[in-house]
Amino acid sequence: MEGLIASLTIFVLAIFLGFEVITKVPPTLHTPLMSGSNAISGITLVGALLSAGHQHTQLTTILGFVAVVFATINVVGGFLVTHRILGMFRKKEDR
Repeated sequence: MEGLIASLTIFVLAIFLGFEVITKVPPTLHTPLMSGSNAISGITLVGALLSAGHQHTQLTTILGFVAVVFATINVVGGFLVTHRILGMFRKKEDR
């Protein structure tokens, strides 16, 4: 039980820290950070695939599948947003 409380505390602190860091990022750095977050989401996708593939229990398989779905949505959405942001910096003739 103590481990669960410690893990939840770290998770909540990470949420607050992540929110503070992201809100302080200037717009010019958004595209490089989005590319970095896409890389992290790709790593998450690999971990989710491994979790779903091990099939220890039915619960871990279901949670792994849900993680694969959400990580895939995150990666694809991140690339679409990055592509759109980079399109804003192109010359009008190239659009």
